[in-house]
Amino acid sequence: MVTNGKKYILMIDDDEDDFFLVNALLQDISPDQYILKWVSSYKEALAAIETRTHDLYLVDYRLGAHTGIDVLHHFRNLGYKAPVILFTGKGDYLIDKEAMLAGASDYLVKSEINAALLERAIRYTLDKFGHLNAIEKSEKRYFSIFEKSNDLILLADCEHKIVAANPAALQVLGYEETELYSRHLPNLFAEEGTIQAFLDQLCTENGVVQQEYVFRNQAGQLLDVMINASLLDEKKQLYLCIIQNITERKRKEREKQQQEKFAITGRIARLIAHEVRNPLTNILLAVSQLKADQVEENADIQLYLDIMERNCHRINQLVTELLQSTRMSELNMQPQGLNSLAEKALQQAADRLQLHNMRVDKTLQTPDQLMMADEDKILIALLNIIINGIEAMKAGEGILSVYTYHEQDKTYIRISDNGSGIPKENLVKLFEPFFTSKTKGTGLGLTATQNIILHHKGTIQVESMPGTGTSFLIGFPVVQTG
Repeated sequence: MVTNGKKYILMIDDDEDDFFLVNALLQDISPDQYILKWVSSYKEALAAIETRTHDLYLVDYRLGAHTGIDVLHHFRNLGYKAPVILFTGKGDYLIDKEAMLAGASDYLVKSEINAALLERAIRYTLDKFGHLNAIEKSEKRYFSIFEKSNDLILLADCEHKIVAANPAALQVLGYEETELYSRHLPNLFAEEGTIQAFLDQLCTENGVVQQEYVFRNQAGQLLDVMINASLLDEKKQLYLCIIQNITERKRKEREKQQQEKFAITGRIARLIAHEVRNPLTNILLAVSQLKADQVEENADIQLYLDIMERNCHRINQLVTELLQSTRMSELNMQPQGLNSLAEKALQQAADRLQLHNMRVDKTLQTPDQLMMADEDKILIALLNIIINGIEAMKAGEGILSVYTYHEQDKTYIRISDNGSGIPKENLVKLFEPFFTSKTKGTGLGLTATQNIILHHKGTIQVESMPGTGTSFLIGFPVVQTG
């Protein structure tokens, strides 16, 4: 308690003469700076401490049946932190040590007290307590930020080993605390090519990194993150990484881009349909007329007419498929179980799987999660991915993995193959109309698949590495019940 710059001190001592002596010494060297109050018993001391109205406590070791150590223990039991100076007898070194362990800020030998020594001990004790109190408040404030922050906070040492993580980091990354502390920061990066660039930048003189990366959590999911990393302690080589999980934001950006792309592609498709089909119709009519007129019997003419007719029909079919892949007809939305849809899609692909002697590894999490879906459309989407996987795998060696799970308000299906994989440069084009690496095919299957999933408010991600296979992760909002 401080009033007009004065500090209140409580002296706990059963000898009134000692109180008068101490008060006189204080008034001698610092008149009117300290207001000294006195209680003479342990019981009175407890009552006075309960008020918590004093800035400092002077406690004699000997208090009848009790000791000053008992008073210090009372402070601790109350959870009340206050500066305490213990008065001891000459040569009581064990008592002095016990007092410091019990929480005393300092101790003075009664027989050696003088005005300067007393004032200095009080001033230093109050200053030290003030500094420690400020540090503790600061630590609590920063600890609260560390604990409650929605951003991921990681500390890594000079070997890039993770040494501290806040609750948000543990939750988003999906690790137990001890498990995460056994890992190194580079282990979290999904793309190996970005790790060294990150570490090189972190180890420069500036030592600051502000950049987007892709992490992989414990469950294998990809996370888009923005990392702000900097050197925190140069001597200990500690790095502070504040990481924003921007996965949802990036997903919405990608969805918006895809929707815009579909809108543009749809307009182009309709333009092609209008501008191409009219001439095609005229060509087909002319070919039909030529065939009907039975001009001179010439095998070459008939062959050329057949080629023209066949290719006109092929162009017309391509235009139809392009329109269908970029335009979504009205959806017949009903509650559907994702496990049930996966089973039906696998059943439709069973003949192909059996023909190529391929195995299916299936792990469907129960209970089955309901989603709003047009069954026919979702089956087309799933079947397109399954068939692509079958075609990418070698007969007799192929393993198709189908895994479902749910998190919070989303249900997911992961369809993976151990096929030839997709080069990195082709991944970004995978859903573009007419892009295909197959010798036969229109390149519209995955375009239609993505269109179907996006119109179901779903998400689709693909990971692939040449020689090891491809994995599609598809997520849908679950039906909210109750």
